[in-house]
Amino acid sequence: MGTVLDSHFLALTAIVTVGYQFLFFVITALLKFDKVTDFAGSTNFVILAVLTLVLKGTWHFRQISTLPSSKQKSEEKADLLDINISYFGKKTVAVPLTNGSSSERVYMVQLDYLAFGSFDLACSTMGSSTGSFSVDEWILQWGEDRRFDEMRSNLGKLAVFWTFQAVWVWTVSLPVTIVNASGRNPSLHVADIIGWIMWSVGISVEAFADQQKLSFKNSPQNRGKWCNIGLWKYTRHPNYFGEILLWWGIFVASTPVLEGVEWLVILGPIFLTLLLLFVSGIPLLEESADKKFGNAAEYRHYKSITSPLIPLPPVVYGSLPLWFKTTFLFEFPLYSRNLPQGVNCCIKQTGKKAAAEGRWASSC
Repeated sequence: MGTVLDSHFLALTAIVTVGYQFLFFVITALLKFDKVTDFAGSTNFVILAVLTLVLKGTWHFRQISTLPSSKQKSEEKADLLDINISYFGKKTVAVPLTNGSSSERVYMVQLDYLAFGSFDLACSTMGSSTGSFSVDEWILQWGEDRRFDEMRSNLGKLAVFWTFQAVWVWTVSLPVTIVNASGRNPSLHVADIIGWIMWSVGISVEAFADQQKLSFKNSPQNRGKWCNIGLWKYTRHPNYFGEILLWWGIFVASTPVLEGVEWLVILGPIFLTLLLLFVSGIPLLEESADKKFGNAAEYRHYKSITSPLIPLPPVVYGSLPLWFKTTFLFEFPLYSRNLPQGVNCCIKQTGKKAAAEGRWASSC
């Protein structure tokens, strides 16, 4: 089909995104129902990916896998493609989610006869923390979205949130949009392999982290506690680490196609990273957790020896100097500004001794 409004589908994807997010803004504002926020974001990614893929109609490797009967040129990329698809099972994307009982359900998305390839598979599987594969159950299991604690009765703040979400979806989708709109189809590059390793690790970390947290939240014995099991033992936000890594992986894998001004799609993963680090991701969750658990010595100890983003063993992270944590590991002061007075200084002073002994300093 080719061009719609512009050759890169930028205007079209912007219009679709704004309209789609506005619809869910109206639902949230009228019904005071905020459990659809992540669903609205994740399904928007899928819509943009599929829409631009179909409109372009070129069906290159980086857009969709070749038909089983295709040979020669498709064979040189078959191994990498098999890794991407078979990681979740060919023609099926599956993420196990514990429903709080002894049984475990596996929600799947069937991908039809043509298995989705690189970029569209990436977007279609963004259901780990940014969305969900089960509209009727999985969303409801999570409970209220804490990001809306101070927004439900404030229409202005609610509108700002949904505006940010629209900008987030459109911007982060730029690598996918540009690749799907491009007519170029270079041969397999090292960047393809590196990008898909990053994506595979990222989506795995994000999916496992969300499963672990969902299981933790659904256990009655964990009520009133913070999640510190599994991946959450090594980073306070493993789901965000996975999300950042997978989107940077998509960008890296898109680089063989990019030319000239198209390199500006790097703004997508940059925007996502900055958003999670400084705006609607880690800061809001840290604030919520500090207000809820800040008076608990065990929580303060957990926070002092656990990396905010990059997974590290607690004994290693707890022994590092504060300047190193701040400079290289994203332990910014704003993540502790809501702790009770007198506690923040204790976190700054916690070092090798507290980490090695596995206890909190007595002065706290």
